[in-house]
Order: sequence, then C-alpha cells, then structure tokens
Amino acid sequence: MAVQSDVMEATGPYDRAKALSAFKFGDVTFYWITRACAISVLLILGGIILSLIVGAWPAMKQYGFSFLFTARWAPSADPPVLGALGPIYGTMVTSVIAMMIAIPVGLGIAIFLTELCPQWLRRPIGIAVELLAGIPSIIYGMWGFFVLGPFMADSFQPFMIRLFDGVPVLGSIFAGPPSYLSLFNAALILAIMVLPFITAISVDVFKTVPPVLKEAAYGVGCTTWEVVRNVVIPYTRVGVIGGIMLALGRALGETMAVTFIIGNAFRITGSVFSPGTTISAAIASEFAESDGLHQSGLIMLGLLLFVLTFFVLASARLMLMRLEKQAGN
Repeated sequence: MAVQSDVMEATGPYDRAKALSAFKFGDVTFYWITRACAISVLLILGGIILSLIVGAWPAMKQYGFSFLFTARWAPSADPPVLGALGPIYGTMVTSVIAMMIAIPVGLGIAIFLTELCPQWLRRPIGIAVELLAGIPSIIYGMWGFFVLGPFMADSFQPFMIRLFDGVPVLGSIFAGPPSYLSLFNAALILAIMVLPFITAISVDVFKTVPPVLKEAAYGVGCTTWEVVRNVVIPYTRVGVIGGIMLALGRALGETMAVTFIIGNAFRITGSVFSPGTTISAAIASEFAESDGLHQSGLIMLGLLLFVLTFFVLASARLMLMRLEKQAGN
C-alpha cells in the first residue's frame, strides 16, 4: 500500500476521462487522415478526366463521333483529317494477341511453381519472373527493335507466311511481306511484359488453396492435372481473373516498348505482320511536334484510352462480383 501511495503521489491520480478523450482524439484524427487520402484519389482522377476533356474539346467540336470511325490520319492536310480507328484497331489487336500468349504461359508457370517444381528450383524461377517485371519498358523496346524484330522478319514470319499461304482467313491474317516492325512483334513484346503480373498473382492465389482439398483429391486417385483443373482453378478463379485484368490494363496502356517496334502506321490491314499503331504509341510519337487541332486530337486519343481502360476494368470488376456471388450461393 505504501508503494502504491508513493506511485500515485509521483504520477498523480489516473484520469480515465482524459485518457478516453486522448484515445478518441487519436481515432478521429486517424479516420480523417485516411478519409482524406481516399478522397484525394477521387479528386486526382476527376482532375485527370477534366483536363483531358478540356484539351480534347476542340477536336470533339470539329469531328464529333466521326473521329471514332475515320481511319485516315492526316494532321498536315488543310483542314486536318484526324481519325482514331487505326490506333483503336492496333490497341485492341495487340492487346488481344498479347493476352492469348501471356495467359496460358503465365498460368503454366504458376502451376509449375506451386504444384510440380522442385523446391530448389522455385526460388530461381520466381526471381527470374520478378526481374522481368522490373525491366524498364524502353529496354524491352530496344531489345524488340534490335533483336526480336530481325529474328521475326528473317525466320518466324516467312515460315508462318509459307505455312498458311492459300488457307482461308488464316492466309490473310498471316500475310506478308515480313517486317521488322509489325503488330505481332508489338503484341509479343506486350506478352512478355505482362507475363510477370499474371504469374505472380496466380502463384499467390494458388498458394491460398487449403492443402486438405488437394490431398483429398489425390486421395481419391486424381492426377495432378485433374487436381489443378477441378480444385485449384475453381477455388482461385476470382483472383486469377483479377490478375489477368490487371495485366490487360497494362497491355492497353503500354507506350515506349510498343512505339519502338509497331511501326507507327495509321492504317488498318488484315495481316498481323503489317505495321500499325496504338493509341499510346500515336500520342508518344507525335505529341511533341503537335499544336492546335492536331494536339487536341491526340488528347482526345488519350481520353479514348482512358475510357477504354475504365470500361475494361469496370467489366472485370462486375464479372468478379458475379463470380463471388455465385460462389457465395
């Protein structure tokens, strides 16, 4: 008792109301700081949208909806003729081809790392995948221009042209002549760039599968392929789709690597071996030398890319919500 009395005399009586007030003040402060951070994201997003609309307004008034369906791009004409159909076509084609390549390869790497890979090999492969994600895009572009482009034009493209020559549809898709700069080369670079996103996210979600589920499947005689197809993929499909959509968003907006190797040709052709352009590549290659209506048209291309990416990600979110709801039922 004497010790307690000495302590109370040294520190003073415990003020419970004051302590609760201090805790409440800290909690309220933390709440408003985090809320301000969240609102700042909306303000930044709104500011970007507003600035794009203001910059694109002259082109909107001049061309209207015809801007979306015009293939010709002639800023030096009098008056300038600007159409976004070529860049939109190139953006969609390169992104689709890139995802067709990256999704099976990325999922295959993730399945190997989580289900089949020896323990001593997992870390080197995982580090290699992470290094792919850390390489700057301009390095990918330089490698594509100096190494991948010549190889594709000298070896792969002539082989594909000969293989599908005369075949309906495929003959037009893989028509010549071979080119160092093409939609397919750009799509291949994009596939390599988005591969780490798909692989890393898939590995993380595959590791969340409860071991008891896989052990039960193996216990009833399932093969590794059957366990992956019937247990791992269904259990983690929401996360896998989220990773794929994140990679698609990266593919739609990639700029420097694509600018190096796509050819920057504002035209639409049926062959994936022909030069083309994307929205981001068109902006990067022409914005520094643009002014007036030309510059406004490029800003309108940026607005279109923003809207396209928003709808892709929003559609992915709705699909994930539907999958989560079905899983809950």
